[in-house]
Amino acid sequence: MNHLTSDTPSASSDASLGRRNFLKASGAAALLQMAAKSAEAQPKEGSTPPAMGKKSLVVDCQSHLFLPEVLDMMRKRNSDPVVYEKDGVTILKMGDWLRKVPAFYLDVNAKLAAMDACGIDITMLSTNDPGPEWFGTEGPAAARLFNDSVASIVAQHPTRFRGLCVLPLQDEAAADRELDRCVKQLGMKGILLYTNLAGAWPDEPQFRWMFARAEELGLPVLLHPALPMTTEQVKGYELTSTLGNMFENTISLARIVASGLLDVHPRLKLVCPHLGGTLPYICGRMDHQIKVLKRSNQNLQRKPSEYLRSIYMDIVSPLPEAMEFAIKFSGPDRLLFSSDHPWVEPSLILEDLRSLNLPAETESKILGTNAQQLFNL
Repeated sequence: MNHLTSDTPSASSDASLGRRNFLKASGAAALLQMAAKSAEAQPKEGSTPPAMGKKSLVVDCQSHLFLPEVLDMMRKRNSDPVVYEKDGVTILKMGDWLRKVPAFYLDVNAKLAAMDACGIDITMLSTNDPGPEWFGTEGPAAARLFNDSVASIVAQHPTRFRGLCVLPLQDEAAADRELDRCVKQLGMKGILLYTNLAGAWPDEPQFRWMFARAEELGLPVLLHPALPMTTEQVKGYELTSTLGNMFENTISLARIVASGLLDVHPRLKLVCPHLGGTLPYICGRMDHQIKVLKRSNQNLQRKPSEYLRSIYMDIVSPLPEAMEFAIKFSGPDRLLFSSDHPWVEPSLILEDLRSLNLPAETESKILGTNAQQLFNL
């Protein structure tokens, strides 16, 4: 049985769907109003973001757009991933994971309005899944389309966006060429790495060259959930995004740590979203299993929890207590503000962060200073 899901809870009836569309439209209008009121305080096109001494730079490190060119490409496909229209709604299909793609998810102006309304100066922009690895031999062409589309938006709004690239990792030679193109020609600032690559984990041997290149280039690697490997177990009650995506973060990050990759590449700049999934909360058990009971085939140089404290995590977890724990666990130098827009409104994450009443220096680090240094902005 197919389950029609979205990154927001789906409506249970036509009436509730209509109500939700109305609310989305109202929300977008409200954002535009807020943006107009705060426009004078925001950087204009062609301007430079505010100096750190005048106003703390705010950088959104995880923010996405579905790209019209990419959706058009998937409309022409005969096998997953495919896009089609049903009852006036755009649907993205990957197996029995069906997601609605409203126009809001493609709207650059809506994203800019959300940024302006919340005082976000720069957004690290990326596409959403599916990534190039889902397109088989067409993956290199798909990656070029994805990256060119993101680069085009960045070029149109050079003071507001920076780009993150995706790579066709099923084809090492093509992926290496695309990485060079994205860095040298398109000016991309990082790699968006999916937590699984069409069913393979990113720590597997065939992908390890990418971590070496990222370390060599000083390029941050940002993990991002893909079609969860646990979809079958969590799709009931539409828990795919709630649980499946967080399990993806947890499993993928745990495998990277346990694999010894961070010993081989100690200068790798790794970012995990959503406060590391659940791993920071259970890493004491991982420490005990690996370092005390020796249940690992790797001779890690440090405890898993120490590796976790050395990577970056973004704070997309709308719960102040979770953010507070992350600050205690990782310290303020390893946390990044992100929104996961358009699925999460930036104001929600900002309000939760500011409710902690952190010292101004700590808040500034999380909001932008750490990202400014990490991405060399």
